[in-house]
Amino acid sequence: MHPQPKSEPELCARIDTLADTLGLTRRAMFGAAAWFRGGHCVAGVWGERLMLRLGPDGTASALRRRHVAPMQIKASPMRGWVFVDPPALTTQRRLRGWLDQAKAFNATLPDKPKRTPQNRRHVARSR
Repeated sequence: MHPQPKSEPELCARIDTLADTLGLTRRAMFGAAAWFRGGHCVAGVWGERLMLRLGPDGTASALRRRHVAPMQIKASPMRGWVFVDPPALTTQRRLRGWLDQAKAFNATLPDKPKRTPQNRRHVARSR
């Protein structure tokens, strides 16, 4: 297993400036910074790379672009996820474009039930 790189603070700050407009909430996921909507992860920062959940069609399209790779942390790639390298994120407009794509896919997913102390065990078991 690869060691978890720390999330790049500058990229995190750039995403934070867009998060409210996009309706995203920041929280930690496996020690990395991640942004969620409706209980689903939309994007995160892994080292200096942006990780995005684009779904199967969005991933296939994104992989045809430069500076995009399948998200692979363990032995095999994670289906529906990509890494976007820094050269593709040079401006806020480009970053916003990537986040918009991930948010669009996320909007196709049903919201997850909110976890509360009362339903935490039930929600975890129902998955």
